[in-house]
Amino acid sequence: MNRISNNADRFRVLVVDDHARARDAVADVLRQAQYHVAACASASEALVKLAGEKFDVVITDLQMPGMNGLEFICEIERRRLDVQVLMITAHASVSSAVEAMRHGAFDYIEKPFDAVALERSVAQACEAHIARSSSAELNRRTDNPVRISTNADGQDCPSYGLTMIGSSSAMRQLREQIAQVATTDETVLICGESGTGKELVARAIHALSRRKAGPLVSLNCPALSAQLTESELFGHKRGAFTGADADRTGRFEAADGGSILLDEITEIDLNLQAKLLRVLQERSFERVGASETVSVDVRVIATTNRDLVSEIATGRFREDLYFRLAVVPITLPPLRERQGDVLVLTDHFLEQAAERLNRKRVELETAARELLCSYSWPGNVRELQNIVTRACVLNQGLPVTATELRPWLRDGGINGPCAIEEMDNGGEVPANITLDEMERRLIVATLKRCDGHRAQAAEKLGIGLRTLSGKLRDYGYAPREKDFANAD
Repeated sequence: MNRISNNADRFRVLVVDDHARARDAVADVLRQAQYHVAACASASEALVKLAGEKFDVVITDLQMPGMNGLEFICEIERRRLDVQVLMITAHASVSSAVEAMRHGAFDYIEKPFDAVALERSVAQACEAHIARSSSAELNRRTDNPVRISTNADGQDCPSYGLTMIGSSSAMRQLREQIAQVATTDETVLICGESGTGKELVARAIHALSRRKAGPLVSLNCPALSAQLTESELFGHKRGAFTGADADRTGRFEAADGGSILLDEITEIDLNLQAKLLRVLQERSFERVGASETVSVDVRVIATTNRDLVSEIATGRFREDLYFRLAVVPITLPPLRERQGDVLVLTDHFLEQAAERLNRKRVELETAARELLCSYSWPGNVRELQNIVTRACVLNQGLPVTATELRPWLRDGGINGPCAIEEMDNGGEVPANITLDEMERRLIVATLKRCDGHRAQAAEKLGIGLRTLSGKLRDYGYAPREKDFANAD
């Protein structure tokens, strides 16, 4: 917050309220804090202003004549306006808070509030706006074709970048790390479970590097035998082995001046690992069947979904090669550790599927969206994308229900990190449980899992801290902070 407070004059805030005194009071507080503030008396007036001017944060009242605050937020979402929205209202209710958050509101503030609380919420919204803008810039720069040579004859094939979606702290840290690493020529080892986006990160590193004009050449290590892998990496001379009817240029040579991506490097044969070690040390090699040394200027990026320490302990991976690869290690977070990004990713994949299938965007019922949030996603982002795509392909025009999705999730989706079995009913789910009760159990279980840290729980749930605190008060948990160790 201090970083924003010290630079508040960089940010523009739009206050929307039909009550002049309330509107002026909010605007005066923020102007005193050095924000640039404009004000409107209605949502329709605000939409006109947003169409012609750039704002970072919008603060809107809930109850307004004509278009109310919730309808206003929905319209901002529909128009994909790049602002963070704070809703202020004296008519506080859980239902309006949840609905506002579902449609993109950053936080929900109840009247009466003090100036400090208002400034804090606006500063947090500005921080979120910075993070989202940085994400959009990274996506813009990495969502272009990059050259990746993967076909059998070694020619470059275009591979279109995937956007890096998500504003969780884990994703913000990942983007910062990518930006730092990309500017160097150091070897990078990207670790993470299958489906977390390791290849996407490798592409981003290359696209943001000084080598971006050069090729990004990749090799899927598990796909080839040891002999073919050596030939693919280093090339061969005609007659070097049966079937070598012509000279062949290897991936390292093809990547000269650019980067090479060794995907799932733990699958490379031990004998070949020794040859790869030399290339990392000296940036030179010999083609199979040749004695001439070839030198290259290549940046090496490797990925693995295995625990390399265990692989070394069992003798399946060379320790010296590990240290050569892990000059700059990057570990990708699994989707279960960034639950707040699940619905953002879901909406992104729904838009992609609609464009790809040339159909109207498929919508998900509230219960279906909540099911996705509660699932553990063992297959990570790839699994989520597959589920969403399947739902869109099979959709017949109606919103997708939780009942439709559940058979496609392992164990019916009841064993996730936010799973119902971890809630406070001993693991059994009554058949007649209401959606509100399900939400309550999810929130309480998440807070317990976070040892009472509300900020962590709010992030995992994908809601604002104030929204979480309001829900806990409604549930009667707010006065019982001693129940949760280390509550903030």
